[in-house]
Amino acid sequence: MASALKNLSDYNESTIPSAEGSSFGIVVSEWNARITHALYEACYDTLAKHGAREENIHVMQVPGSFELTAGAKMIADEHKVDAVICLGCVIKGETSHNEYINYAVANGLTNLSMVYGRPFVFGVLTPDTEEQALDRAGGKHGNKGVEAAVTAIRMAAIKKGLKGSKPKIGF
Repeated sequence: MASALKNLSDYNESTIPSAEGSSFGIVVSEWNARITHALYEACYDTLAKHGAREENIHVMQVPGSFELTAGAKMIADEHKVDAVICLGCVIKGETSHNEYINYAVANGLTNLSMVYGRPFVFGVLTPDTEEQALDRAGGKHGNKGVEAAVTAIRMAAIKKGLKGSKPKIGF
């Protein structure tokens, strides 16, 4: 369903596993800080609400969304995290730069997920306008930071539920 038709912060809390005992990385783009910092606050609060401890949430700021993948790798190399959440905002603007950045970040995070065998969550807004971004960073459509945190918690729990199973695709 298109986000224009729903609130990104709505979810059934009873279906979310506890984040207690899990460790998370959050990488936040400084570009469009008004938006990305709102995403970060909602993401952090959601992790804490579901049991993640402050000392198990590792945060890094990077200059822009393009740098999210490098920051995500740095956090994964530095800390034993169960999931890394990347938060950014690339507003379309007058050129097609957004397409290149969004594709590079999505592809980079997918590759990191495959190589590291753990989730790297794409929490990047890709709106046409600043107003659309604000609507998704605490405005009328909720906050994608909440959605990113819930995704990380759920994916970390899935990974832990595998009970030591090894990937069978060469990684």
